[in-house]
Amino acid sequence: MIKKGIIIAAGSGSRLAPLSNSLSKHLFPVYDKPMIYYSLSILLLAKIKNISLVTRNQDINLYKSIFGNGEKFGFKLHYVIQDEPKGIADALKKNIDFINYDPVCVVLGDNVIYGNNLASQLISLTKKTKKSHIFGYYVKNPKNYGIVNFDKNYNIISLEEKPKKPKSNWAVPGIYFYDKTLIKKLKKIKPSKRQELEITDVNKLYLKENKLDLTLLGRGYAWLDMGTYDSIQEANNFISAIEKRQGLKIGCIEEICFNNGWISKANMNYFINKYKNTNYGEYLNSIINR
Repeated sequence: MIKKGIIIAAGSGSRLAPLSNSLSKHLFPVYDKPMIYYSLSILLLAKIKNISLVTRNQDINLYKSIFGNGEKFGFKLHYVIQDEPKGIADALKKNIDFINYDPVCVVLGDNVIYGNNLASQLISLTKKTKKSHIFGYYVKNPKNYGIVNFDKNYNIISLEEKPKKPKSNWAVPGIYFYDKTLIKKLKKIKPSKRQELEITDVNKLYLKENKLDLTLLGRGYAWLDMGTYDSIQEANNFISAIEKRQGLKIGCIEEICFNNGWISKANMNYFINKYKNTNYGEYLNSIINR
């Protein structure tokens, strides 16, 4: 059973300068919540409550002011510093003590994944620890992403990082389920041409051992990678439209923790009072009165 999760939110966000000069992009507002809420909600939907947040030293106090140690939400939050942008796998290497040869779920801090039965699918994957697992999502511009190519039986054939001539249109979203051999893989990989430790190289080692499975996120899912001004605006519009139409929030971590049974009505009243006179507070109040 996967009981540990890692959120990577340490990038410099250079494509979002000058906005990102003084603030972590993962704290940018995306409709009515900080960006980090959406990636954190992925782990919470999977009922993972032991979580490590990788961030820059200059941002750590901001995250602590929002989450503290996670206790008020019913989960446990650790903090790990990655000041130099040396890749996702480098961020994972800084979590070796946290991982401790246990299986782990890794989520990038600028991802939104939305779709029917997402929670049940995530929970199911936390129970499959003999192999590691990635997702595939169809995109029209595959040159901008890590790409997975597979056969008619969904067996992975190859993985490529931002290929000039992509072999498929299926991108690999920023969510990974790894078995207990992750640390051994991290110790094997070398820096790429751009002097980063690439997560694709980790995945290739699993593929070489025939220990990497694939699930496709089809038309019923939305994956939003918020790395540019335009993609953040698209995420704003998407989340706004869904929440206004359905009256249900995406990435509401208090709601997820309450539904998981991690916090009581009394705990929820703390958040309701904290956000009183806001739509967010009104929504939380509606949850405990359903």
